[in-house]
Amino acid sequence: MKLSNEYLSSVTGGGKGLWLAIAGFGIFIVGVFDGFMRPLKCNK
Repeated sequence: MKLSNEYLSSVTGGGKGLWLAIAGFGIFIVGVFDGFMRPLKCNK
């Protein structure tokens, strides 16, 4: 089965969602690292 150029150009992927997931994971990792470096001082 050979794919035509029209079909290939009409296919859209989930690239935007992938970059959003990578950015969200990066923010999560930075938050966890920040939480270990500067823990809350509320239990004193």
